[in-house]
Amino acid sequence: MNKEKLKNWIKRDEGYDNKPYIDTVGKLTIGYGRNIQDNGISHDEAELMFENDMIRTEKDLLGCIWYVNAPQNIKDALFNMCFNIGLNSLLEFDEMIEAIISKDYTKAAIEALDSKWAKQVGERAKVIALMIRQPE
Repeated sequence: MNKEKLKNWIKRDEGYDNKPYIDTVGKLTIGYGRNIQDNGISHDEAELMFENDMIRTEKDLLGCIWYVNAPQNIKDALFNMCFNIGLNSLLEFDEMIEAIISKDYTKAAIEALDSKWAKQVGERAKVIALMIRQPE
């Protein structure tokens, strides 16, 4: 067996999709035909995806001057939040970001808590808001 040739053949037949889709037999699938509905992912695969998500989150946030200039505790809180909801959703927290820029950390924490996201994640939002409120 020529493993590379076999891999390329299967990749061509399966096709690639970076987002989950329903395959021809109704199974939730991703990538090159990975049936995640029945097979899931391994712990090693989850760790690899987690590391890639950490790298993506850091790259996204390093493009935001308000993040770069924030105290470390706030950076950590924003990183956790961004990891959870993504940069585009984080950028919708206009008033929280403005409060961080103006160093009004109490207002920033209140804005974080006054959101649909905070209701969805519960305790996580409270911990993040406390970190934002107490930047040192």
